[in-house]
Amino acid sequence: MKYRQAYFDEPLLFEKFDGETEPLPEGLVPKALERKSLELPNIPENDVVRHFVRLSEMSFGIDTGFYPLGSCTMKYNPKFTEELAALPEASRIHPCQDESTVQGALRLMYELQQMLRSIAGMDAVTLQPAAGAAGEFTGLLLAKAYHEDRGEQRTQVIVPDTAHGTNFASAAMAGYEVVEIPSKEGLVDLDALKTALNSKTLAFMLTNPNTLGIFEPEILEIADTVHDSGALLYYDGANLNAIMGKTSPGRMNFDIVHFNLHKTFATPHGGGGPGAGPVGVKEPLESYLPVPVIRQDGNEFKLDYDKPKTIGKVHSWYGNFGMFVRAYAYILRMGGDGLTKASERAVLNANYLRFRLQKVLDLPYQELRKHEFVLSCARLKERGLRAADVAKRLMDFGFHPPTVYFPHLVDEALMIEPTETESKETLDSFADAIDVILTESPDVLKSAPHNTAVSRVDEVLAARNPILSWRMWQEQKKAGGEKPQ
Repeated sequence: MKYRQAYFDEPLLFEKFDGETEPLPEGLVPKALERKSLELPNIPENDVVRHFVRLSEMSFGIDTGFYPLGSCTMKYNPKFTEELAALPEASRIHPCQDESTVQGALRLMYELQQMLRSIAGMDAVTLQPAAGAAGEFTGLLLAKAYHEDRGEQRTQVIVPDTAHGTNFASAAMAGYEVVEIPSKEGLVDLDALKTALNSKTLAFMLTNPNTLGIFEPEILEIADTVHDSGALLYYDGANLNAIMGKTSPGRMNFDIVHFNLHKTFATPHGGGGPGAGPVGVKEPLESYLPVPVIRQDGNEFKLDYDKPKTIGKVHSWYGNFGMFVRAYAYILRMGGDGLTKASERAVLNANYLRFRLQKVLDLPYQELRKHEFVLSCARLKERGLRAADVAKRLMDFGFHPPTVYFPHLVDEALMIEPTETESKETLDSFADAIDVILTESPDVLKSAPHNTAVSRVDEVLAARNPILSWRMWQEQKKAGGEKPQ
């Protein structure tokens, strides 16, 4: 097949080639990526349409059913925000345009910064980080710049055992020694924290409420203890959905916070697409924020690079603008009262479902939960069952499986976060499904799911022998090797 460059304004969009082949210019495509042939099936349109409709019906997501993932707020994404983000004024602007031609976009970003600053009780916000984990990494770089500017060389980051895994990873990627401290009855062990804190401590990373869904009642004492050592207190914003309008990281005396726009402010979540993890800071860290920052100068909005102490850029441009449009519209639509009610409803839903399910499964730690809770399926082990068996069987009832085996301090953990966007009828249906599953035979659970497009996979084999490419799959088939999962 001849290669050629095609343009949208050509009258003929489709060609019938004569079957001749022409080699690609040398070096244009790496040898390992060159295809020797391309086999495309000739399929009728109705079969193609039905194929993709069928695939959509196999999907699990917030548009197709309850998604009680746990640890990651999976609330419904309103479609009006999708429509706004798709408008040409939002989707067709270019980051290289002159500032005078994108004043609306700059204003939206500036006002979103101010909204997030107010919600979190911070003094300044950057929108640049492209995801929550990128926000964590940025926050630690800000903490590093702050300490180094004061002539301090700190090498350790303290993380509790209830933390999200990204906390450990972000600290390690930033070049710090990770010091994990144990919990005490599901909360920060103050004695362990005091023992771990020293002149080498850069920051203590914490989310409140924590991953068990429990609010840290001694948070102000924790903050004082951390600050007395000269370290900074970092807020993992993953669980901000539980406290909006009730309190804020600023009121709890945190110095740095990252936001998960995909969790708290209803922008798309997961799938490897563009995310957004803005970072807020208290005034002493403002001068280190990434450049550019967005400033208002009279009636104009500008990109300000004049920050001598900045840590530099953490994104190729200014952040993922489509996510900003969605979050901005969501916050405007909800208003302050709406965000508060969202948190109230999230806590109500979680505790309603907790009350129903703790009758049939064990609930470690009896404190009131906030937006999520963690059950233990340990009692099922005497029947030869595990938390994963329950989670996989839930797929047959149309529910996405909750997070399992996290946090690790709960044996056979089943982590559930219903979010505020689910109805009582949905929560009851989920609890009813759990009730039924727990009465079923072990054989049914251990071989689940049964009604999905793909039955249970061998997870160990899948981890050891993943499909990395179509070519690898074909080569393994030809070699008669072990079938990848």
